[in-house]
Amino acid sequence: MTTAPRWPITPHDRDTLRRLAARQAEIAQEPVMAERRRLWIAHAGLRGERPMILAENQGVTDEILPRSALTCEQPWAQEVEFALRMRIWHHEHVDDDMVVEPWLDVKWQVDLGDYGVVVEKRHGDNQQRLGSYVWDPPIKDLDADLEKLHPRRPTVDREGTLAWVDHLERLLGDLLPVRIRGSHYWTMGLTWPCIDLIGLQGLMMAMVDQPEGLHRLMAFLRDDHLAVVDWLEAEGLYTLNNENDYVGSGTVGYTDELPSGQWQPGDPVRPRDLWVLSESQETVGVSPAMFEEFVFRYQLPIIQRFGLCYYGCCEPLHARWPILQRIPNLRRVSISPWCDQALMAEALGERYLFCRKPSPALISGAVWDEAAIRQDLAHTMAVTGGRHLEIAMKDVHTLADQPERLGRWVRIAREETAR
Repeated sequence: MTTAPRWPITPHDRDTLRRLAARQAEIAQEPVMAERRRLWIAHAGLRGERPMILAENQGVTDEILPRSALTCEQPWAQEVEFALRMRIWHHEHVDDDMVVEPWLDVKWQVDLGDYGVVVEKRHGDNQQRLGSYVWDPPIKDLDADLEKLHPRRPTVDREGTLAWVDHLERLLGDLLPVRIRGSHYWTMGLTWPCIDLIGLQGLMMAMVDQPEGLHRLMAFLRDDHLAVVDWLEAEGLYTLNNENDYVGSGTVGYTDELPSGQWQPGDPVRPRDLWVLSESQETVGVSPAMFEEFVFRYQLPIIQRFGLCYYGCCEPLHARWPILQRIPNLRRVSISPWCDQALMAEALGERYLFCRKPSPALISGAVWDEAAIRQDLAHTMAVTGGRHLEIAMKDVHTLADQPERLGRWVRIAREETAR
């Protein structure tokens, strides 16, 4: 009795994936990729030569490459095809400072576990696009319900990961060598899981009505996150994020400052060898004092375990800057559409990277307003002088079914930052 292959493949799927992999390998060898790597490394080290520009496409892939347009037959092959086609499309049509590398990266198959309660999120009908959701927070009373929680119990499927790597290596390894590399989480900011457990309104009210209970919950989450960090390190599951790795909230990890110390290739990767993101965009409505008391004091011990920190996402950080500047390993600071750019440009000075996020509404509306786009970019250049500046167009949920807008925005951004 023969066993069916775990990942069956047809001749058509094989030819399609190998053709796309060969194209990625070809792009990766273009001289501009080496130049972009050099520029990113200098930029991260506060030695930048020009503003760096990125434009994300994650929220609009349905407008760029509908799943119906994929040609592979097997579901697993479609996923690989989709990733390869999107990478190639981005290079050919957007041409920002994204680097295409000659690798295929595969993550360890890790399940970080749960807290022992169910958080069921119900999404609305949004034509398969990004949209809102609602949920019923399982923790109703901090004083009575915290005993329902237990620390997460992460697991890893090593056999499954290595089998998948072997399969891809046999299929595409001569074109794109396969590496195990990738993060197991996006943020270490704590407030996202806190709100999953008690709700946004619950968090806001607890700061006033049940402060001691909220402190206990935040301490629990801090200790749980630190325990996950320890587990990932002890299990050898951390991989470097100092190359074309998504770090922070809209940038790449290229740096010559990580890994730290005397690390050598083949050594276990430690938290201090990595970038970390921390943020608390959900608490934008609370005072700096409450942010410091209920959030920052619990974030800081986690941040300090890592090599370099990117802080912030959509929250305006100017009111919190006196608190955040106490982060010893802070390097990148998010400047969201709601941030006071002039104030933050002066505050960051020569010590930090100014990570500007223009409003995606500029490129998402029914009408394309190039003058408004140029005005927005010109203001950023005026207050920063272009120093230590990166500009990332992110959180784009629609391009009004005009995918070419991403590339048009990048070309305008290059023009305005070059003036």
